Amino acid sequence: MSTTAVIVIVVVAAVVVALALGVVLAGRARRRRELKERFGPEYDRAVSAEGSSKRAEAGLRERADRRDKLSIRPLSSAQRDRYQQDWRQVQAEFVDVPSTSLTRADALVTDVMVDRGYPMENFGEQADLISVDHPQVVEHYRRAHGIYETSKSGSVSTEEMRQAFVSYRSLFAELVDADGRPREDAMDGDSPSKSV
Repeated sequence: MSTTAVIVIVVVAAVVVALALGVVLAGRARRRRELKERFGPEYDRAVSAEGSSKRAEAGLRERADRRDKLSIRPLSSAQRDRYQQDWRQVQAEFVDVPSTSLTRADALVTDVMVDRGYPMENFGEQADLISVDHPQVVEHYRRAHGIYETSKSGSVSTEEMRQAFVSYRSLFAELVDADGRPREDAMDGDSPSKSV
């Protein structure tokens, strides 16, 4: 074989390897972009928690796969109306009995999740699955639930309970939405007004 033929073969092989590598890298970049779009701020939280984008992305894909196997359904009109009425009552009671109201808000959010079809084995699993459908408010849920758990020991201020209640309201608003899709106004929970 001539030197020219060997050079041509080496160049062609190098081009093929470069193209294959380019396809692999483009695929990785596309999958990363899709995960960032789907999970929003939850993507960054997962990367921070895992310490590695590769491990975080694998975990997020696994969450999405688990969620996609579930039959999540919107609430019926009657369920939605009942839950909204229940929420108004719980919210009105907050001024007089904040800790009881916070407990009822946690239970109400859990009830809505059950009716929508989310499994409720443990909080971490719940939050992970909620993050797939509601990535903009899942951190509100985590914060609210953490304050709720701490409040059981009685060491939470009324202001912290108010913040937890507002955080629960952000997720509640998305969960009771007619079609189950994220609502823009439910994402405004980062700057809650002083009224609960």
